[in-house]
Amino acid sequence: MYATYQTHRDLMWPLHAAASLGLPLLQDPALATQPWLPAKQLSAAWQVFQLARITHRRPPWRIAEVTGSGGERWPVTEEVAARTPFANLLRFRREGAPPAPRVLVVAPMSGHFATLLRDTVRTLLQDHDVYITDWHNVRDVPLAAGRFGLDEYTQHLMDFLAAIGPEAHLVAVCQPCVSALAATALMAEDGHPATPASLTLMAGPIDCRISPTEVNRLATSKPIEWFRQNLISHVTWRHKGAGRRVYPGFVQLSAFMSMNKERHANAFKDFYKHLVADQLDKAETTRQFYEEYLAVADLSADFYLETVERVFQTFDLPRGELMFKGRKVNPAAIRRTALLTIEGERDDICSVGQTLAAQDLASSLKLYMRTHYIQPNVGHYGVFSGRRWQHQVYPLVRHVIQVSQ
Repeated sequence: MYATYQTHRDLMWPLHAAASLGLPLLQDPALATQPWLPAKQLSAAWQVFQLARITHRRPPWRIAEVTGSGGERWPVTEEVAARTPFANLLRFRREGAPPAPRVLVVAPMSGHFATLLRDTVRTLLQDHDVYITDWHNVRDVPLAAGRFGLDEYTQHLMDFLAAIGPEAHLVAVCQPCVSALAATALMAEDGHPATPASLTLMAGPIDCRISPTEVNRLATSKPIEWFRQNLISHVTWRHKGAGRRVYPGFVQLSAFMSMNKERHANAFKDFYKHLVADQLDKAETTRQFYEEYLAVADLSADFYLETVERVFQTFDLPRGELMFKGRKVNPAAIRRTALLTIEGERDDICSVGQTLAAQDLASSLKLYMRTHYIQPNVGHYGVFSGRRWQHQVYPLVRHVIQVSQ
């Protein structure tokens, strides 16, 4: 599968090169005035062709400055606080800003890069010292680095929390909510000094038995062996991770796009129309979204298969059977970490109730340390990105962090 995909990309390379070279010529004002050449239409068509291309490099964060809640402005610089073969602990330093609560944002490893949470990070930076798990594209990780499964993912969260230090706060978005809850429980049980002061779980699959979505039904429609035989491939020789078994990012992207084929097709049609009509602001919005959406990262086969089986098929965490390196995870060990769970009313990926299940699992927490919120009129991405996240969800996240200091 991977070799076939790579061959297709190689065959398409001359066309993409021609489009890149030809676009500046078509955008020349002198050509645009020639009645015999539909330069604007050709330019728009080539830009659509270029935008529809899958890429494999993380897009830039594009967070150069942040405005605080009080109106202050600080320049933002990125720095690597810790590094492993599979991820960087990336810090967004607000130059000149006063000390603020430290927050570790856990990005999903779901076929895209951590930059998918750009709006989440930018909003949190108003009042916090923000770190994020900046996962590498596993096809660029040599085989010598070893395996990467669900246990290794959870271990990364604990190691990164230890690197940040005591009294940090953990915010997990989507798929990593299971590992975030597990890491917090394990650290709490061990009395680890870096156990997070608060844990925010946003639209995560804690218990997929509740109101199953199409994603959940797909995961349970076939045995795990089918996923292993049909969706796992080997990285080709030209990449650093040659020979590593992966669930290719382009396969995950195809699955996501197939769920909303008509919407994506209309978006590209509108992109073309906006370019022809010189509605460049609207076109740029579409361009930025798809440059992010079509930047894919491969997943380690071990991590993907273990997540499908243990989270979506056998429901190990809510059944009390989730294991971490041979040790049973006990969410009831959490006693001093405030818990906030957030769901989207119209979420068709992680339905209402699946994240709320964490509240029952953390059964030792006092009631005043538990908060649950359902954001009306948003789907999955609206929970952590966009206007409602910024103005309705974020104030609650900020409040829980502040009172947990």
